[in-house]
Amino acid sequence: MDLVDRIAAWLRERADAAGAEGFVIGLSGGVDSAVAAALGTRAVGPEHMLAALMPCHSLPDDLRLGRLVAETLGIPAVTVDLSAAYDALFAALPPSDHPLAAANIKPRLRMIALYYLAQAHNYLVLGSGNQTELTVGYFTKYGDGGVDLLPLGSLNKTEVWALARVLGLPDEVIERPPSAGLWPSQTDEGEMGITYHELDHVLAAIEAGDTAAIDPATLHKVQGMIARSAHKRAMPPIFGHG
Repeated sequence: MDLVDRIAAWLRERADAAGAEGFVIGLSGGVDSAVAAALGTRAVGPEHMLAALMPCHSLPDDLRLGRLVAETLGIPAVTVDLSAAYDALFAALPPSDHPLAAANIKPRLRMIALYYLAQAHNYLVLGSGNQTELTVGYFTKYGDGGVDLLPLGSLNKTEVWALARVLGLPDEVIERPPSAGLWPSQTDEGEMGITYHELDHVLAAIEAGDTAAIDPATLHKVQGMIARSAHKRAMPPIFGHG
């Protein structure tokens, strides 16, 4: 059984165990959500999938490419424009000098919308986080990290790109610069200050316990990203009384 079949079988088992009838996924126009959607479709069929297109002061290409993925996979899609909700919440909050405080409202609103749709259809929320991003904490806590299943969680970004081609996803989606869509012209690699290929190489060296060939400054940077994001990968600590 190849990787696609194994992930699809795992997704079917998880859906059955939860008594869920299918999956809902947010399509951003990026490769990760496209691959996760394709795997969900393999698992339960297009009739038990729902793609959520959730623009929030987004680039037009986000919506266009999200629709392209849904059409390619033959899955139904619903558009939920969160721009007005974002504006209302942002206006009600006190000002902040930290740009991520405002930017992270977007993925957290999307999480709310996805769980609304999931409960309405008796579906599970399919996440698109990959191993690379999970390891260094490149996701929003209780935003895009707030999901039920992570079919790409054991695959690094390089492997996701390869899997996208195996699944026959549109080249335009595969080759698009990865972006969380937090602000105009934002890219993942620009925000992290390291390319995914370099990051995958460093993480592989750390996992193998042989970092001698890694630039010390780069190693220190990645190790810091892992350490600072540890709280994102764990349930909230509970104080033990008595």
